[in-house]
Amino acid sequence: MDDRLISFLSGFVTPERLRNFDAVLEWRSRYITIVLEDIYQPHNASAVLRSCECFGVQDVHIIENRNKYRLSPDVDLGSAKWLSLYRHNRSKNNSLPALKYLREDGYRIVATLPGTPDCATPENIDLSKGKLALLFGTEMQGLSKELLENADETLCIPMFGFTGSLNISVSAAVIIQRLMHRLRISEIPWQLSPEEKNELKLQWLKHSVKKSGVLIKQFFEKIV
Repeated sequence: MDDRLISFLSGFVTPERLRNFDAVLEWRSRYITIVLEDIYQPHNASAVLRSCECFGVQDVHIIENRNKYRLSPDVDLGSAKWLSLYRHNRSKNNSLPALKYLREDGYRIVATLPGTPDCATPENIDLSKGKLALLFGTEMQGLSKELLENADETLCIPMFGFTGSLNISVSAAVIIQRLMHRLRISEIPWQLSPEEKNELKLQWLKHSVKKSGVLIKQFFEKIV
C-alpha cells in the first residue's frame, strides 16, 4: 500500500524533487543517532538538527527534563521536517528511560565530554562494534550524572588551545561529520533498508505536497 501511495503523491511534485529525495535517501543513516539532553537554547538546538540533516543522520532523540526543546527557524532552516525526532518527556526525569529505549534498539551509549586522557576520539572510536547513540548535554552543565554513569563509552574532541571546549552545536557538527565520513568509506552496513527509505520518502512527500492529508483521504476513498 505504501508503494501505491508514494506513487500517487509523487504525481504532485516535480521529477527533480523526486530525484533529490532518492539521492538524499542513499546517504541517510540510522547507524548513528544523536541524543540531546535538556538543550534549552533554541539556536544550539536548531544548529544541531541542521548538522544532522546535512551530514545524513536521520534520528534525533530529545530528552526534556527541566527544559522544553525549542527551535530557531532562522538557524534550523526547515531541517527538522526532514528528520525523525523522538521526544522523551513523559515523566519528571526522562534520561534513563531514553537510554533504555535506545539500548533495546541496539545502540551503544556514548557520552560526549570535554577532553579526558582515556576517552575515544572521532578518529579512533570503534565503529564496527555496533550502532552509536551520541549523548550531548547543555552548554553550561553538560550531561546529567545519570547519563554519565550509565554510558557505555565516552568520546571527546582533542583540544590544543587554552579554552578547552567548543560550543555544543560546533562539537556536534565536528563529531557527526567525522563519524559519518568514516562510516561511508567503511564496509559497515550503515545505510537505510529499502523499507526505511520508503517510509521516509512517504513522510517527505506528505511534507512537500500541499493539502496532502486531503489528497490521501481521496486516495483511500478511491481504492475502497
